[in-house]
Amino acid sequence: MDRRSTTLLLTLAAIWGASYLFIEIGLRDLSAPLIAWMRIAFGAAVLVPLAMRAGALRRFDGLWPAIVVVAVAQVAAPFLLIALGQQEITSSLAGILVGSAPIWTALLAFFFVAEERSRGLQLVGIALGVAGLVVLLGVDLGGSGSELLGGLAVVLAALGYAIGGLVAKARLGSVQPIGVAAIVLAVSTVISLPAALLTLPGSAPGIGPLAAVAALGIVGTGVAFAIFYELIAEVGPARTFLVTYLAPIFAVAYGVVLLDEPFGAASLCGLLLILIGSYLAAGGNPRRAVSGLRSGARAFRGTR
Repeated sequence: MDRRSTTLLLTLAAIWGASYLFIEIGLRDLSAPLIAWMRIAFGAAVLVPLAMRAGALRRFDGLWPAIVVVAVAQVAAPFLLIALGQQEITSSLAGILVGSAPIWTALLAFFFVAEERSRGLQLVGIALGVAGLVVLLGVDLGGSGSELLGGLAVVLAALGYAIGGLVAKARLGSVQPIGVAAIVLAVSTVISLPAALLTLPGSAPGIGPLAAVAALGIVGTGVAFAIFYELIAEVGPARTFLVTYLAPIFAVAYGVVLLDEPFGAASLCGLLLILIGSYLAAGGNPRRAVSGLRSGARAFRGTR
């Protein structure tokens, strides 16, 4: 990747890693359903005009059942589950657990998508990722029932991301990706509204939580998806999805440095197992990874 693409990739990882920080701040005055709805609505407000300008909001005839499934599985439910989970667990841990999405994708593909069944190192990756989840849920959160439920809610969100991704790939491949993202966010806004209305705050929330959730929606969802699809167009999906492994690292850094969250040995072990497992489960090649890191280091030194 050239310097511009590398910068966009790191920017995207930094933005998505900050999502959990923004949620943590928003939860000080706002309910989880309201945060999820505001995040989706602000994101839709950014992406729908971009998709319209690109002419990507066409040809949805016969696709609405799949769109609704993706809206629920990949947006409405996960965004709500993450916010609910963060009521009980730290933002950094939430970022790590969401990083398990590629593992769930590989597991689901093994059972339901014959041509994408995992083999060899991919199976090793699944096993490592599951071990990482066991460490985090069984060791890091094992002492508290409420924290364990919060962690499981975030893991379910990662499962939802995987389900939605597979459905979108199978049923919505004929639509431009930015069009899919825009229409899915628009539908999710409607789906999430009733729960948000039922949990409106009794008093005016502070400017900090409101600003955090606005940033979560506008930047963390709308702008981030625009960068995501620009990267796919420039460097392809394989390199773009490297953000999956970078975002949890940013989430941990934000949580530990800015929110003074604890991060012990069990968290570090779980993070490493999930990142390595996700990379292998997604078909990553360790030799290519090492080669890529060396090439990146040489390119970085050359720009100095």
